[in-house]
Amino acid sequence: MENSPRLLGKTAAFCSLAMLVLIPTQIIVFSLHRPPSEAKLWFDLFASNWFLGLIEMDLLYLIDNALVALVYLGLYEILKEKHRALMQIALLLGYIGIAAYYSSNPAFELWEAQRNYAQASTLIEQQTWLTIAESLILQWRGTAFNSYYILNGICLILISYALLKSDLPRKIGAIGLISGILMSIPSTAGMIGLVFSILSLIPWMVFLALLYKPLRSLG
Repeated sequence: MENSPRLLGKTAAFCSLAMLVLIPTQIIVFSLHRPPSEAKLWFDLFASNWFLGLIEMDLLYLIDNALVALVYLGLYEILKEKHRALMQIALLLGYIGIAAYYSSNPAFELWEAQRNYAQASTLIEQQTWLTIAESLILQWRGTAFNSYYILNGICLILISYALLKSDLPRKIGAIGLISGILMSIPSTAGMIGLVFSILSLIPWMVFLALLYKPLRSLG
């Protein structure tokens, strides 16, 4: 029977590869089809293609964050002997941030609102569902989302510091540190936030690729 560290390492390594597929896919979708800017347009999108609506509402990002959680756990297993306290703090912040992100994303709520809107028999009922949708969209990029961004940026910085102090190649920690610093500014922070969030994806993907071998060798 396979031991737990080895199973965790293989799982985390697979997750790192999966994210290398999901991230470019999300970028391609957004470049080909920009997310709607208002509730009625979101309803029109869900009515015409509910799956694309969910993708535009960051469905792939929901999956990605579950994979990130497993990668973090694999890194904890690698680094816990020398940096247990630091990694515990990092994982706590990272998991709080991921939980905050899940609470901020209203993808399925918006889809349900669209279906209720389509079934509404009066203009008042339709307007009610449009108002609910506007509230959901506002929440989508609110406090929970910004908390997710900042906490996971800090988490990655702490993990990268532990990697720099470990026996693994220093370039892994250095690239992770760059990505963590760029991720620390939410994408909602105007143009600088948007630029930093896009730029952070480059070192983040390199970081994930470099982690595959150490994670795969765990145990």
